[in-house]
Amino acid sequence: MAGTYDRSSEVKAFDEMKIGVKGLVDAGITQIPRIFHHHPHVAEPNPPKPFSTVVIPTIDLGGGIFESKVTRESVVAKVRDAVEKFGFFQVINHGIPLDVMERMKDGTRGFHEQDADVKRRFYSRDITKKVKYNTNFDLYSSQAANWRDTLTTVMAPDVPKAVDLPNICGEIFLEYSTQMMKLGELIFELLSEALGLEPNHLKELDCAKSLSLLSHYYPPCPEPDRTFGISSHTDISFITILLQDHIGGLQVLHDGYWIDVPPNPKALIVNLGDLLQLISNDKFVSVEHRVLANRSEEPRISIASFFMHTIPNEQVYGPIKELVSKQDPPKYRDTTTTEMARHYLAKGLDGASPLLHFRI
Repeated sequence: MAGTYDRSSEVKAFDEMKIGVKGLVDAGITQIPRIFHHHPHVAEPNPPKPFSTVVIPTIDLGGGIFESKVTRESVVAKVRDAVEKFGFFQVINHGIPLDVMERMKDGTRGFHEQDADVKRRFYSRDITKKVKYNTNFDLYSSQAANWRDTLTTVMAPDVPKAVDLPNICGEIFLEYSTQMMKLGELIFELLSEALGLEPNHLKELDCAKSLSLLSHYYPPCPEPDRTFGISSHTDISFITILLQDHIGGLQVLHDGYWIDVPPNPKALIVNLGDLLQLISNDKFVSVEHRVLANRSEEPRISIASFFMHTIPNEQVYGPIKELVSKQDPPKYRDTTTTEMARHYLAKGLDGASPLLHFRI
């Protein structure tokens, strides 16, 4: 008689090996463990695509230097249109050199492909740790695990010393983060203006102050139809700026359809997070997205730059007063990023918006 499936003990056994899904692939598995199985109706193929091909907008930032007020206003209008329709957009000529982006992907791959004993030193589920590696932040709270490993590094406001970062990627992480902070500030200026606010409004709320890098590694999956790279979710951040490699698999939910976001080696992908939806009082919306399990024969690499405060942080956020009125009263109660993050971690990626918990 087949043994009873005890998810909690299997999760614990996998977690205590500290080898990640990369370790399972290296061990030569041909079937993924049951803890990674998603319900068939969740992992089924996309609904049929609309007749017209829907494409996430691409916006040229011109290196962040705008020749005139008219040029800047044109970019702001494109940003506003993109976030109102999609919640996502791609940026080109964003100021981060292509070689830095390539070295960032190489550094991430290098970390995840080094000896398991070296990686194991960073393995942790302590949410206050500034540098940690693990599989699925919500491994214990989710209904089903996803097929990816992640190195998380807090890069601002307290810039780590190189010695505190993994040797194999510390230098490029510091270089990339410096440039990403500049890009983040520009994006927040454009979003502020798109909301009808002064350019520095979101920056003065410290939205651009804190940066964490989530450096993901998606190994080839022997049973890609049973699981996901990341199941459907919204990001908790103010914004996320994503660097992805050539493999693909990112999809955005748009009008009830999952839309592919094909890789563009020169582009970075910007999406709005739950915190920005809350403070904008739903003027801008955080959109569901997911990553399909990797069908390729090589790993997929992506680096998500999360602009949000790390735990613990007691700064209070609520709908911006300039964006509410008698006709459009606040839709959310005040909260802190710590409270939001703890709620997010406890519920896991279950497909439901974490913001429901904070609605008035």
